Amino acid sequence: MDVNQRKQEDELLQLVTFSIGEEEFGVNILKVQEIIRTMEITRVPRAPEFVEGVINLRGKVIPIIDLRRRFGLVSKTHDKNTRIIVIEINNIIVGFVVDAVSEVLRIPASTVEPPPPVVAGVDSDYISGVGKLQDRLLIMLDLDKLLSNDDMEMLGGI
Repeated sequence: MDVNQRKQEDELLQLVTFSIGEEEFGVNILKVQEIIRTMEITRVPRAPEFVEGVINLRGKVIPIIDLRRRFGLVSKTHDKNTRIIVIEINNIIVGFVVDAVSEVLRIPASTVEPPPPVVAGVDSDYISGVGKLQDRLLIMLDLDKLLSNDDMEMLGGI
């Protein structure tokens, strides 16, 4: 085993994990600015279907995206577990509504495999890999690919 292989096996990925429906997802913790409880969301006229609206977070207007709708799943009424994960993508701060935030995990980079063509009905373009945990699989999202350039332009204009 050469030094690069050993380094990759020793490298730990820090992920914020959350659920949408029955599936568990993870995103790089460095991309996450904060995790907040749901608050009043103001609807935006003529916004794409997956944009739930905007919130005022400490004086900043932040677009809120329902990941269920973004993935083509049925919307769900927010409950006590619903959270908004605040993330910066290409200098735009966006909030993603998820069913629940699970935990912060450290997993070895060596346990992550490239994504299969279709995972859980989610377009594989959004997926950077699948982490194999002892008792479950973790779908790792590539947040930079979750929104198209057109989506980002539209969100920047909100």
